[in-house]
Amino acid sequence: MKKVKKAVALSYENGYSAPMITAAGMGYVAERILKAAQENKVPVVKDDDLTELLVNLQVNSAIPGELYEAVATIIAYVMNIDSKLRR
Repeated sequence: MKKVKKAVALSYENGYSAPMITAAGMGYVAERILKAAQENKVPVVKDDDLTELLVNLQVNSAIPGELYEAVATIIAYVMNIDSKLRR
């Protein structure tokens, strides 16, 4: 059976109580999320297990506390890439 593509977009700004889910979807919607990331030069991190946990959560909601550590690791990685690209 073919694996269904899944994607989740996250956002974090100073002042947020937690990272937010800004988009989530499967199949065509996931492809559009990934295409938008590519077009806007947003780094993409592949983590199938975390995506599986996040994809069914409400868009515009904060991530649950039990996922803070996993998401924080990804956000730190992306922020590091971003700071290197700005130099």
